[in-house]
Amino acid sequence: MVEKIVRAIITSFGMALGFLLYSILDNLNLINFSGSNSIIAIISFVIIFGIIFFFLSPKFIQFAKYLAKRIEHELQRFTLQSIIFSSIGLIIGLIIAYLLSQPLYMIKIPYIGLAGSVLLYIFFGYLGIRIPFRKIDDINASIKNFTTDNDLIKRSSKDKLKSFKTSPKILDTSVIIDGRIADIVKAGFIEGPLVIPEFVLEELQHIADSSDPLKRNRGRRGLDILNRIQNELDTEIIIHDKKFEDITEVDSKLLKLTQMLNGKIITNDYNLNKVAEVQRIEVLNINDLANAVKPVVLPGEEMLVQVVRDGKESGQGLAYLDDGTMIVVESGKKYIGENIDVVVTSVLQTSAGKMIFAKPK
Repeated sequence: MVEKIVRAIITSFGMALGFLLYSILDNLNLINFSGSNSIIAIISFVIIFGIIFFFLSPKFIQFAKYLAKRIEHELQRFTLQSIIFSSIGLIIGLIIAYLLSQPLYMIKIPYIGLAGSVLLYIFFGYLGIRIPFRKIDDINASIKNFTTDNDLIKRSSKDKLKSFKTSPKILDTSVIIDGRIADIVKAGFIEGPLVIPEFVLEELQHIADSSDPLKRNRGRRGLDILNRIQNELDTEIIIHDKKFEDITEVDSKLLKLTQMLNGKIITNDYNLNKVAEVQRIEVLNINDLANAVKPVVLPGEEMLVQVVRDGKESGQGLAYLDDGTMIVVESGKKYIGENIDVVVTSVLQTSAGKMIFAKPK
């Protein structure tokens, strides 16, 4: 029902446009009809343009839906501060457009002044919104300079110089969906600006809009993690708009952007990790970090564990540490469901992780 109403509105707009076009051509003396011929010409223009816009209305509706989705996607990147600055920029841009459009109304050709004014308003309105959004860091720095004394200014400039020496960290899609990056940033283990490419945001949006419930939940989780990093954590976030239209693969775009920024990729994607190593690009793999911070266990140490199930070999029992490390307890099958003290006999490090062998004390 709504779609039919929209199509009717678009068709009416086309009919009005046909009448307007006839009026312009008539005023310019490009067509010359009189009497009943004039009425027939007007009706013909109105009907032809109405039919054209009626058949094109599905395309217009599809484009409007796409445009609405893009606008929603863009608005997710705006913070309250950037909205305020962009609103002020929009007002300034419209004032400039108003002043520049006044001479256009002096042009004697009908509708030219109106069309030129509309284009000026659109152009300067867009610039008024876009420039403050792109220069938000410079605006913040300028405000900070006005509100601090000379000592603080010198100190902040040193901090800025220091931050420039820290290479940017580029996040890939998998590490955003994983979610642990937010806790790592909050703990202060990552320095320097975090760069989130626009093509990664688009991939997340595509996953979040998937018909597959599992993919959809993963995409939405990734967007929630990004919102948390932007709004809750005191870390510089840069949304990079480089598209690399000539490259189709997202991983290839990530590698290209990292080389361009001379930065490092943060990922937990094994294949991306290997390709980056081949191209001599530095990678921060959070799986490697997780393995590195696991507690070190040495043979002869004692620990209290709960045997939860039997192992592959006869008589074995299995227990797990809090971080998921598996403990194989010799002759531990009879202790399933119990908490027992065990002595570590050996530790095996595999590509899948760490495995501890122990026996009851």
